[in-house]
Amino acid sequence: MPPVVRKLALAVHLSCSVGWLGAVVAYLALDLTVATSADSAAVRSAWLAMALVVWWAIVPLAFASLVTGLLMALGTKWGLFWHWWVLISLLLTVGATLVLLSEAGVISRSAAIAADPSTTSAQLSALPPTLVHSIGGLIVLLVVQVLNVYKPRGLTPYGWRRQQTERHGGDRSRADPRSGEQP
Repeated sequence: MPPVVRKLALAVHLSCSVGWLGAVVAYLALDLTVATSADSAAVRSAWLAMALVVWWAIVPLAFASLVTGLLMALGTKWGLFWHWWVLISLLLTVGATLVLLSEAGVISRSAAIAADPSTTSAQLSALPPTLVHSIGGLIVLLVVQVLNVYKPRGLTPYGWRRQQTERHGGDRSRADPRSGEQP
């Protein structure tokens, strides 16, 4: 990837990833309102706002972060399967996105119930809590952020083999001591 394109892709990836993190923090504030408020009007409003934040901010930013992260991994020296930190970041991001999509359905259904004027305060308080998922999602995103900033050392077995192959000009018998052949 040419440096200008790489920098643009990195800027887009960082914007999407930090945006996802910020949207989760905004969602968490609304989720805390749902979990702690005794005011049914505030709880109704929070559920409606949570659905909007999830579908118009969190989900699009999650997918954009995942796609741009894949582009960065495939288009840079880091590779997708070469380094543990990249692989773990990918797995955590995919996992967070899958959990998010599952929770988004729960949030939409809860928001629809909250929007119904005939829903009582007791019914509002019986809606499924999402606070644990909000906090868990925030923690996962922070872990991914730390991994991507610090880039801890460590090649995957695939990355180690590729690195050795490149160092030895494609001669796998020299690159991989497990091959049993002598150089």
